[in-house]
Formats: sequence, structure tokens, C-alpha cells
Amino acid sequence: MLRLIEPSYEYKQQFIEAIREFQLEGRHMEKDVQRLTADFTSFLAQLQAQQQRRSPYAVPSTDFWLVEHEEFIGRLSLRHELNDFLLKIGGHIGYEIRPSRRRQGYGKKMLALGLAEAHKIGLSRALVTCDENNIGSKKVIEANGGQFENATLVEGSPIRKLRYWIDLTDRRC
Repeated sequence: MLRLIEPSYEYKQQFIEAIREFQLEGRHMEKDVQRLTADFTSFLAQLQAQQQRRSPYAVPSTDFWLVEHEEFIGRLSLRHELNDFLLKIGGHIGYEIRPSRRRQGYGKKMLALGLAEAHKIGLSRALVTCDENNIGSKKVIEANGGQFENATLVEGSPIRKLRYWIDLTDRRC
């Protein structure tokens, strides 16, 4: 059964394997696999603390892990509110599927589950963004009711961000 869960020690090895997959494609290089392996409990505590975090650069957020049949598939971050940066570029929801599980329909399902969680915390609409060259993510957002608003330039990047709003008033929770 496909579901979003709170990050859990139970999925430590699979999460670390997923980080290694991301690192092979040059992503999540800031994550120290040895440190995660040695002190996964602290990592989980940091994720939990994000729910209360507030600064000019950070807003409260909740991380979820997508699992199916006890397998870690991906990660979704739900930002409870938006600051100026998130309004322009990041949005309410960010998500990623581990490389070995991409192109299997998980993105569409994960975003749908994330939108239901956004509705539960009281959002009436959610901003979701993607890079203009990320055709898969664009299709995922549009399949979940994303209405294109505009494309915005990202400082230091030739790739624009596509901004979509999704109405949550009719979402079933």
C-alpha cells in the first residue's frame, strides 16, 4: 500500500541507499552518508524540528516519506506557509522520487497525497513549482490540477521556474 509517513528509523537503510542513488547523479552531495549511518536519530530529530523553524530564510515545514510495501520510494516536503523566496521559486510542496523508482507513476500519487496533507493543515490552495526543463514534474503537477501562473527567472540560472497553483477546496482528506 502506497502511503506518506513521518520519517522513521525503520527506513534508515533504504533512505541511505536512496541518498547514494541521488549522489550518483550529483544531488544531495551535502549529505554525509557516514554521519547518517552513525547518527540517524539526530537526523530524524532535525527533520522533526523543521515543523517549528522560523527565520527570514525558513518556514515551518513537515517532511514525509513515500513508502510502498515497506520500501522507501521518495520524499515530500510540505511548507506550511510561504516567504518571499518560496513564493517566487519554491512553493508549498517539494518532492523527489529516488532514481531507481522514477517513471513508475509515483510522482503523481505522491503529490496527490501531499496535497491532501496541505488541505489538512488548512491551506486552500498550494503553489507547486518545477524547472522548465523537468517535463516529468510538469506533467505530475498538471495531472494534479496545477494551473500555470507564470515562469520566473532564477538568479544565477538559465532555467526558469514554472509556477502552478492547485486549488485544495475540493480535496478529500
